[in-house]
Amino acid sequence: MRDGIELARRGLPNVALITEAFWPQAEFVARAAGMPGAPRIRLPHPVAGTGRDRMAEIAGEFRPAILAGLAGGG
Repeated sequence: MRDGIELARRGLPNVALITEAFWPQAEFVARAAGMPGAPRIRLPHPVAGTGRDRMAEIAGEFRPAILAGLAGGG
């Protein structure tokens, strides 16, 4: 989240990928940094360690939202 906020402050397109388990912390960090609207997408938890097939499935599912976020429509 912090990296996404820094990129947003620099005007660079980005979207933070946050799993459900870490969503409350991401919300807190965004508010504390004064950027509650920093772009982010909530992913299922866990992603890491779930295997290539599951990670590819998640990537495919969230690809449209990630691309929209990078284009400023997220």
